[in-house]
Amino acid sequence: MRDFTFNTTPSIAMASGGAASLAAYCRERGARSVFIVTDPGIIKAGLLNEAQAGLVDEGLAVDWFSGVEADPPDTTVRAAAERARDCGADLVVGFGGGSSMDVAKVVALLASDGCDQSLEQLYGVGMASGRRLPLIQVPTTAGTGSEVTPIAIITTGETTKSGIVSPLLLPDLALLDPDLTLGLPPHVTAATGIDAMVHAIEAYTSAHRRNPVSDALAREALAQLSGNIVEAVHNGENRDARAGMLLGAMQAGQAFANAPVAAVHALAYPLGGHFHIPHGLSNSLVLPQVLRFNQPVAGALYEELAPLVRNGGDGDLVSRMTALIEAVELPRTLREMSISEDFLPTLAADAMKQQRLLVNNPREVTEADALAIYREAF
Repeated sequence: MRDFTFNTTPSIAMASGGAASLAAYCRERGARSVFIVTDPGIIKAGLLNEAQAGLVDEGLAVDWFSGVEADPPDTTVRAAAERARDCGADLVVGFGGGSSMDVAKVVALLASDGCDQSLEQLYGVGMASGRRLPLIQVPTTAGTGSEVTPIAIITTGETTKSGIVSPLLLPDLALLDPDLTLGLPPHVTAATGIDAMVHAIEAYTSAHRRNPVSDALAREALAQLSGNIVEAVHNGENRDARAGMLLGAMQAGQAFANAPVAAVHALAYPLGGHFHIPHGLSNSLVLPQVLRFNQPVAGALYEELAPLVRNGGDGDLVSRMTALIEAVELPRTLREMSISEDFLPTLAADAMKQQRLLVNNPREVTEADALAIYREAF
């Protein structure tokens, strides 16, 4: 057995209605001034109301930034951090999907007196230093696993994204409340769920740092997610299915935080950057094609995973995942997303910029390979 290390969020709580106890968790961490990072949809849906009321009842000062958008740009991160500093926050809460949680991670670092770095100095692996504010993450989708990862993805240009990867970004607490996900639309449930399944598959086959703990989590995540995604999409009020999705997404997050993702994500990022396709759907659009490309090298590992994929028939991993994508009614081709075939070479060239991810793929990916994968997905 190879030597390995495994790191994750030190405290995890799952409870239906658990968001109402957010104030108690903040008090446990010595908070007096809580800063919440979220998005306009969360505010509009009223998902924060009960948690906010509890914070006020506990005598905690509360301020928030609700301007997070999908694929959050660096300007959003700076604005949120400035507001957190201005209000004297001593604890940050990420409340929402992956974008809100990613922004919250960086805000907790930039708003801390223990950080003397600029945002630009944080990009890359292990570049962050100093201290951050205490950080609690409350996911409202079951997909990114950001509540248990040391990673934040920020849009840094018109079409490019950069990652900040540091143990400093691991939250102190992940608070999983299935009730917060009951109102998710079917297409969001489907896309974020497939995203989480990609995390599990890529962690299990990662060329670097996979280990017995990440493997076990990836297998359990794949079983949980595949066993619940169809029900969660078509019967969104099923709390048990929603809880299974949250648990599976978190387990997949724990797995890929330690055994990094690879080519599916590398080829998905340009789709989001150029066409603003949601991240989970971007992954889904290229997943079967990347699996087929990796099959000659990763076939034995795919054979181990295939029986764990429920509700996908009895075939190999590619056919089971394809069947699941069909069952949750996600678009299947790039053509359906109004992407021109002439643009595929640009996507391939941009995908090659994601070497941080491509080095983890079980099979080497050249630009010609990336172009062939996009053409197959077209």
